[in-house]
Amino acid sequence: MNNHQASSIEGRIGFLGAGSIVEAMLSGILKKGLFSANRVYVTNRSNSERLDLLTETYGVNTTHEKMDVIKAADILILAMKPKDSAEALKELAGSVHPGQLVISVIAGVSTTLIGEWLGVNCPIIRTMPNTSSAVGLSATGLAANQFVTEDQLLLATRLFEAIGTVYTVAEEELDIVTGLSGSGPAYIYYLVEAMMGAGATAGLDREMARQLTLQTLLGAAHMLMDTREEPALLRKKVTSPGGTTQAGLEVLESYQFQEAVTSAILRATERSREMGAAYQ
Repeated sequence: MNNHQASSIEGRIGFLGAGSIVEAMLSGILKKGLFSANRVYVTNRSNSERLDLLTETYGVNTTHEKMDVIKAADILILAMKPKDSAEALKELAGSVHPGQLVISVIAGVSTTLIGEWLGVNCPIIRTMPNTSSAVGLSATGLAANQFVTEDQLLLATRLFEAIGTVYTVAEEELDIVTGLSGSGPAYIYYLVEAMMGAGATAGLDREMARQLTLQTLLGAAHMLMDTREEPALLRKKVTSPGGTTQAGLEVLESYQFQEAVTSAILRATERSREMGAAYQ
């Protein structure tokens, strides 16, 4: 048996929802050979064009009949929009059985609430990937309810490792994961916007400013990962007294840069909690 076959996951997987995170997962799990396309099922409420595109691109089974997906799937991925989740899951009450593994990528909805809406005591894993899943570099947090076995948690970890790196956390920590890494790419893009804009304002060609900014970001991330040194230490190493970096950092400090970033992450965390409370 070759490694491709050895790495596959038994059974069938079904996705309720067909948005960007589902497409990222499809791409990842099919590339890594975790499932063959004929063992993958995708449904959404009404967007036939979207389902046709997923069939053409990935060769998976698609349908608007969500009950067909639930009957077929050993692993069920809940990926509908948060605002649609209560109605959609209550419609499924009694259809999901205790032997199915349910994995949710719905922001803010607890495993307890999902179980109540589905009307069954079954293994439920709640996740928080981020948009970097589209390029296989998500930072994904996983939290399991009391019915999840170690094997099921390992299986879910393998699924999300197909789109990036996975971290298991307590469910109450998922709101923090949401504020930090779930929303995090937007903070980085905001910084990149500012750096590119500054380069252009100072006189660089905009494309040159973009390339320099992105390579700087990439290099800094690799330095942090490869050296494993504290960011404060690396910052001090490139900050010569009276030099250009110190001059720039002093301006950031005058605008309370670190406090602003901290406040943004804490507010996003709080908002995740608020969204979760709204479903109760």
